[in-house]
Amino acid sequence: MSRVAKFAWGLLAYNLLVIAWGAYVRASGSGAGCGAHWPLCNGEVLPRAPGVEMLVELSHRITSGLALVGGLALAIAAHRSQPRGSLVRRGAWTAFGFVCAEALIGAALVLFELVAHDKSMKRGLSMALHLTNTFFLLAALALTAFWASGGSRVSLRRQGALPWVFGVAIAGMLLLGASGAVTALGDTLFPVHTLSEGLAADLSHGAHLFVRLRVLHPVIATAVAALVLAASTFARILRPSPQVRSLARSVSMLVLAQMVAGVVNVTLLAPVPMQLVHLLLADAVWIALVLLTASALRAPDPSEAKNASLVAPTAVPS
Repeated sequence: MSRVAKFAWGLLAYNLLVIAWGAYVRASGSGAGCGAHWPLCNGEVLPRAPGVEMLVELSHRITSGLALVGGLALAIAAHRSQPRGSLVRRGAWTAFGFVCAEALIGAALVLFELVAHDKSMKRGLSMALHLTNTFFLLAALALTAFWASGGSRVSLRRQGALPWVFGVAIAGMLLLGASGAVTALGDTLFPVHTLSEGLAADLSHGAHLFVRLRVLHPVIATAVAALVLAASTFARILRPSPQVRSLARSVSMLVLAQMVAGVVNVTLLAPVPMQLVHLLLADAVWIALVLLTASALRAPDPSEAKNASLVAPTAVPS
């Protein structure tokens, strides 16, 4: 494995930790720890006598800044080590673009004060946008690492219905992620003390949209889980290579684990640790699905096609 590949896999793992810490910032209500200032914290580079919320928010900004530096370093390393037009080059620069977008979205949340206890629809939409951009960032990093590790180019030609199957599953995951982000925000802003109290609030006509979405999210999750499981099954049947089979099993196992985690999260009334586990499993399902898609839809190797033509039986004249 090349240095660029190792760096890309490592950066992917690091970004998962940054994402989890960002979720903790939201769940703990520490998003306004630095006030409406960005990139400074309460107008200072190093705030004096910081409180707990300020330390949580400041540490998230530092780790996010390191992710930005890491994304730039990966793009430069890929640019120097890979030839012009390389997929690794394109993937690395695309990932850096999404890292920059992630930073801008985070800055906008702070500057427009869409943090802490804000219950506006703007915040809900921004959380959905934030999660969608995060998914694209993880996909770009995962594909860069995949290609740097020897993965093949993706091709949609002569793949039958498989690209459509994966396209629907990926679109469903994006919708599920957006609804999950808003649902998690509702759990933070409108906590409940018992399961019956939460169900009554969810079904109330006068409840906030963030609360009512808590009923829809499990329905969306069940439908999308079925789509993703179907995609992994089709891939395993139609593209029975060892890599596709391994990734398909990983996707199926992660989806089932995520469904269990979702039930536990609802039953325990969404405690912060369980929210983090639920989010990380969602990220893992997304990454595995992206890698499975890239592996199953790989472009045929010209040498394989040539070898196939050499061993193909020829008609013998009678």
